[in-house]
Amino acid sequence: MATHTSTGMATRTNVQKGSMLVGAVFLLVGVLGFVPGITSNYGELQFAGHHSEAMLLGLFQVSVLHNIVHLLFGAAGLLLARSATGARSFLLYGGIVYLVLFVYGLVFDQESAANFVPLNAFDNGLHLLLGVGMIALALVLTRGHATKVRS
Repeated sequence: MATHTSTGMATRTNVQKGSMLVGAVFLLVGVLGFVPGITSNYGELQFAGHHSEAMLLGLFQVSVLHNIVHLLFGAAGLLLARSATGARSFLLYGGIVYLVLFVYGLVFDQESAANFVPLNAFDNGLHLLLGVGMIALALVLTRGHATKVRS
């Protein structure tokens, strides 16, 4: 929920700002995944699967599907930032999704057909950091802002 200043202008809560920032970063990463030079081996970019040899920043294995997921996730972060509840949900549940992706990356062999996203060791580490970071933002940025129930 946005608060209003004395001039009537709406201001965003910290959790909304956090969701907007995280969403914007995901949009940027999704776009950069389609930029040759920033994505090395761009000619090897596949739609999906572990055979894609394209590497964002030379580290993170990406595919067209992977980039699209980043774009959609970023758009969700920006859209859900319209309310504090939506922003918190994006950060909290998005963080949980990234922790699940971290575990998924550990369970499935990188050369397996199940690695359709695709993921490598750098992606796995980043997913752990994103999961923990997004959940922490959801909790820290909403601390003390619990909804009070009227009696």
